[in-house]
Amino acid sequence: MRIYKKLCLSLLASTSSLLLAPSVIAAPVVLELDYEIPVQQNQVAFVSFAGDSTLSPIILNDLSKTELTVTSQNLPQQPHSSSELSGTLPVWQSMGIPYLVIGSTRSNRGKVVTDYEVIEVKTGRVIEGKQTLTADNNNESMRYAAHVIADKVYELITGIPGDFSGRIAYIEEVGVGKDKVSRLKVMDADGENAKIITEVAGSIFSPTWSPDGNRIAYSVQRDKSYPVIYIQNVSGGGATVLTPFPGSNLSPSFSPDGSKILFSSSFEGSADIYEISASGGQPRRITNWPSSEVQPSYAPDGKSFVFVSDRAGFNKPRIYRYEFGSGRTTQVSSNGYATSPQFSSDGSQIAFLSGRSAAIMNNRGAITANLGNTGIDEAPSFSPNGKRVVYASKQGGKGVLTIKSLNGGGAFGKSGQGTIRSPVWSSSPR
Repeated sequence: MRIYKKLCLSLLASTSSLLLAPSVIAAPVVLELDYEIPVQQNQVAFVSFAGDSTLSPIILNDLSKTELTVTSQNLPQQPHSSSELSGTLPVWQSMGIPYLVIGSTRSNRGKVVTDYEVIEVKTGRVIEGKQTLTADNNNESMRYAAHVIADKVYELITGIPGDFSGRIAYIEEVGVGKDKVSRLKVMDADGENAKIITEVAGSIFSPTWSPDGNRIAYSVQRDKSYPVIYIQNVSGGGATVLTPFPGSNLSPSFSPDGSKILFSSSFEGSADIYEISASGGQPRRITNWPSSEVQPSYAPDGKSFVFVSDRAGFNKPRIYRYEFGSGRTTQVSSNGYATSPQFSSDGSQIAFLSGRSAAIMNNRGAITANLGNTGIDEAPSFSPNGKRVVYASKQGGKGVLTIKSLNGGGAFGKSGQGTIRSPVWSSSPR
């Protein structure tokens, strides 16, 4: 359905006209403008930036994956700055779209400078003024700049930091048995720009990001050997062995300041939780129960961690919480099969696996969301702002990464070769 509005804009005569005819009183000049304006249900209008063909499609795609409804279609004009917009603001106000995003790019000493504005259409106010971002003129830097701009636009509109500039690490497996090859890969949060960080003959388990987003810790199990934890810089270089201990060394988790790592190991008998310096050394044993304790994950404040134990009985894993200060342990999950806990960045939610279904509970153990049967025994991972999750599943025999909004936005999938496992979102942009 379309509606037609005739808008009368009263424009005062220019200052130059007054100077030329000081004795003449400036009368309003009335312009009658006919606009064909579609009825809009969108919250954000996005005008592609002037001089740009790289940033705008990425920004628009990022924003469209959230709960915001965004359009770049059927717009009456293509302004690129608030000064260009000022004379025709009533046209935009008549559309009923609350926010307008406009901008332009320019070259400066070999770099690309982007100026952009988020405008509250009802008042014409530029929220927090004009924003400017400078990037190197190459594909990698421009993609990152687009994600950073999308982050800021989302924050200016919602008050919540965006999660587009973080990255997602995951494992891709092809082959079986002695022919299995596992690749640790990293991609942008829009599912694009995937790169191989390392490749091994064998299995890779449980990658985890350092808080600064520069390093990944993960376990590797080669043929006829125990799993060993490595740390690797994402930007390149070789991996460093963190746990050269006999037994199964699995599930590393960085402390919030990046100085320590929790992990589970059986090198002293049954599986227990240990803490070790991120630079290596002798680990400190934290749990010492006759049962198996695995899959530790630090709380965001570093004062506690959650983990999985079968102390309730064989094949009855539960999620527990250990407090560093008191040494107290409490059960978090209710009576059910619960594994693979991971905190949200604010500590209010825990993603976990309930049976074979990806689920989310609050930090008191009450389930708040069921994401469905993934077909893979792994839990979802929160985005940095806690508004989205990523999880692995199988569809039509193919491994798929699914990124899903938790607050009304959509979901999209990214398929890969073989089996996809253990996706984890970086808690910090690169």
